[in-house]
Order: sequence, then C-alpha cells, then structure tokens
Amino acid sequence: MSDNSGAVTPNTVGELRVRTTFNPSANGDVDVIKQRTAELINLCDHLKPKDPRLVALAQRAYEEAAMWAVKAATA
Repeated sequence: MSDNSGAVTPNTVGELRVRTTFNPSANGDVDVIKQRTAELINLCDHLKPKDPRLVALAQRAYEEAAMWAVKAATA
C-alpha cells in the first residue's frame, strides 16, 4: 500500500486478514466490504490488551462475514 507521497506503508492487520488488494473482479462493492471489514478488525486489534480471546473471536467473525458478503456481491 502507498500513501499520497508514493511512500510504501505497511498493511494493517485488518488489510492483511481480508486481503484488501485481492479483487480480481474489480467489483466496487467488494472493495468497500473489504475496507470496512479491515477497519473493524483494526478497531478490535486495539482491544487485545483487555481480552485477547474475545478480540480473536470478533475478528474471525468479521472475516467470515466479509467472506459471505463478498460471495453475495459477486454472485
């Protein structure tokens, strides 16, 4: 990923988990689903110190929801 200056920035945990750059159909809905899911996963990642188990469960549920939403968007 790169920012506006062209510098390469590392992917976030959420971006890596939902593979935001993988969209062979170039479907705009898929881009939105993946980006919003990545944001939710990143939000949860900040909560890990409170309860890492619950965070892991929430992140997995977001990943699964994104998978089904992408499937629906590309059906």
